[in-house]
Amino acid sequence: MQQIKQLVLDENNVAFEPMMGNSYKLNDSAKEIITLLKVHKTKDEIIEELAQKYGVEKKELYIDLNDFFSKLKIYGLIS
Repeated sequence: MQQIKQLVLDENNVAFEPMMGNSYKLNDSAKEIITLLKVHKTKDEIIEELAQKYGVEKKELYIDLNDFFSKLKIYGLIS
C-alpha cells in the first residue's frame, strides 16, 4: 500500500502519484475508498463503513470493492 500512501488527492477528484508522475481521474466513491486506504482501513472496515453510510448491502460492496482493488493492482498502486 506504499503507493496509495503517496497519492495526492485534490478537490477535483484527481489523484497524483508523484513517484511516476501519473494522474488518475477518480469518481467520488474511488476517492473515498482511497482516502480510507490512506488511513490504513482494511477491506472489511471499508465495506462496513460504506454499508452504514450509504445503506448498501455488504455483498454488493464486497464485489465492487474487489473490482476496484483489481484496478488498483493493474495500475501498480497496491500489490
